[in-house]
Amino acid sequence: MSKTTDIRILDADYDFEAHHYRTPLKFGGVPTDHCILFNVRLRVQTRDGKEAEGTGSMPLGNVWAFPPRYAPFEQSLAAMKRLAELAVAATRDCTICAHPLELSEVLEPEFLRIADELSREMQLNSPMPKLCAVVTTSPIDAAIHDAFGKANGINSYNGLGEEFVSADVSHFLNDRFTGKYLDRYTSRMPKATMPLYHLIGALDALTDADIPQRLNDGLPETLPEWIIADGLTHLKIKLNGDDLAWDVARVLAIDKITAETQAKRGVRTWHYSADFNETCKDVAYLLEFLNRIREEEEEAFHRLAYIEQPTARNLKAHPENRMHQAAEIKPVVIDESLTDFETFLLAREQGYSGVALKACKGQSQALLMGA
Repeated sequence: MSKTTDIRILDADYDFEAHHYRTPLKFGGVPTDHCILFNVRLRVQTRDGKEAEGTGSMPLGNVWAFPPRYAPFEQSLAAMKRLAELAVAATRDCTICAHPLELSEVLEPEFLRIADELSREMQLNSPMPKLCAVVTTSPIDAAIHDAFGKANGINSYNGLGEEFVSADVSHFLNDRFTGKYLDRYTSRMPKATMPLYHLIGALDALTDADIPQRLNDGLPETLPEWIIADGLTHLKIKLNGDDLAWDVARVLAIDKITAETQAKRGVRTWHYSADFNETCKDVAYLLEFLNRIREEEEEAFHRLAYIEQPTARNLKAHPENRMHQAAEIKPVVIDESLTDFETFLLAREQGYSGVALKACKGQSQALLMGA
């Protein structure tokens, strides 16, 4: 049944915005020094004639979504930019009037179709991964949700119940969700506070000894400086996944420096996450990594809250990478693997503890997978 709050897209526009990093960032074994933002603006109208503009923005993270092992950096970035352009055009041509979840359900297959055609037309070294397509088009989904909320005078996250959505969650997932709507899985009020993880790239300086020449731009440059400046208690550690000795040494060095700094601040509790960005060749590597951390510094091991995407994203192609044993030691979550409900279910079957929900894969997907 249609709702008066449903929206149709009147117009869509976009631009690209280049940013150079203050210092190089390395993750997944690949260093990068800049990013391109994809900014989207949509004009929408509700069934009862109210109009509003919504915006969305996201980096075209090709190093993460379409890494060099699939295609060279410049080729993958060019493909993402072209997909972005074509996806905006497809969005502009969309004539459906519906809730953002339902618009996403219609638009995503079209975006994937465009991505497949583009892979052939551009003769890409490898077809554009699904993750790449959903990351590229995520600002469109964000702009749709934003415009929906503004047009209806509400927080878009408060527009997820039966009053606003024609179909229940079972329509998007499975029969276990019959009669249920996303409002039961989301908060009506934002949390007053929540932990924020500070990312430590594989090239990031830990101490002054790691800095050949300081930038002296008034911002922190070493790990202790960042901890003190921002009051950090959660650190996300990017690891290489192909050099066990280096990965273990990196975590132990970070733990030693952090412990010294937190002691000076009078802080007794803090946490780490370890993100391999699918670079571990197998689960055995991860198990050995965890064993060595526990053997060499038990406190560092206890501070390790969870492991993120240790092995290859393609779960179907690597059924041998079952995480049951590792997940008994520390929670292991998928990130790059999570592109739809099917991969969510497969990850659970293969022993993963949970998932990383990210806006860069679309607001709609994050909301549905959160349920």
